[in-house]
Amino acid sequence: MALQLDARQRAMLEEMHVRVWWPQEAPAPQAAAEPAPAPTVVPPAAPVAAPAVAEPPPARPAVRAPAPSPAPAAWADAVATTAQDVRAAAIAGMDWPALQQAVAGCQACKLCGTRRNTVFGVGPTLADAAAPPRVDWLIVGEAPGEQEDLRGEPFVGQAGKLLDNMLRAVHVSRHGEAAEPQRAAFIVNVLKCRPPGNRNPELDEVAQCEPFLKRQIALLQPKIILAVGRFAVQSLLAASVPDVQTTPLGRLRGKVYRYEGVPVVVSYHPAYLLRSLPEKAKAWADLCLAKETLKAS
Repeated sequence: MALQLDARQRAMLEEMHVRVWWPQEAPAPQAAAEPAPAPTVVPPAAPVAAPAVAEPPPARPAVRAPAPSPAPAAWADAVATTAQDVRAAAIAGMDWPALQQAVAGCQACKLCGTRRNTVFGVGPTLADAAAPPRVDWLIVGEAPGEQEDLRGEPFVGQAGKLLDNMLRAVHVSRHGEAAEPQRAAFIVNVLKCRPPGNRNPELDEVAQCEPFLKRQIALLQPKIILAVGRFAVQSLLAASVPDVQTTPLGRLRGKVYRYEGVPVVVSYHPAYLLRSLPEKAKAWADLCLAKETLKAS
C-alpha cells in the first residue's frame, strides 16, 4: 500500500537522508492541443460564362391595318363622282343626233321633274339633221326662262328679241344660212332645263349639264364664243381664270379669253340689259370686240 506522508514528514525524512519512495504524481496531462483547423479548401471558381446575348425573335411579316371604311357620306360622294365621270365620258363620244336625244331624255338632276321641255339650242336648219350646223358664232346663255321652257328654244322672250337685234346689227342670225357660217350663230344655254321660278342655277345642276355644253362646242367647232351672263362666263372660264367665281362681270369684260382653244368674249345677259339700259352701249362694244376677234382669227 502506498505510504501516505504529508509534506512535513517528507521534509524530516529528507533531513535524515532517508529516501522514501512514493509514487510520483503523474504529470497533469497537457490539454490536448486543439487540432489546427483544417485549411479551407476553396474550390476553384467556375469560369464565369459571358452573358448570353438573346437572339432577336424572327421578324414577323408586317401586317397592314385594314384601311378604315369611308364614312357613308364620303362613300356616296365617291360613287357619285365616279358615275358622273362615266356619264361625262359617254357624252363626250356622242354624235349630234345622240346628243340631242340625251338632252331630251336627261334625268340627271332634279330639274327633270319640273320642266316642260328641254332646251337643246337653236341654229341654222339643215337638210341633214344628223350633222351639226356650220356656224362661226356660238352664243352661250345661262338657263331657260318660262317662254323657253314652253317652246323648247332658247332666247324667245323679250331678251331673245334684244339678242336677235344685236346680232342682226353685225349681220349675224340664229337662222343664218349654213353656207355662210360667218353669218350664222348657234344659241345655247348652260342649263338645258328651266329652274323653277327662274331662280339662279345651282352648282350640281350646272355640273350635270356641262358635259352637254362641252360636247356641243366640240361638234359645232365655232370660231368665236359670246358668253352672256355670269353663270355662262363662270362655266366657260372656270378652268382658265382662277378668280372668275368672285370677279364681277364688269371687270371681266373687254378681254378675249379661251375655252378649249376657242376665243371667248364676255358680255351682259340681254335680260339684264332690259333692266339696265345704259349698259347696252357696253354690250355693243363687247359684240364689236367679238366680231373683230373673229376677223383676226
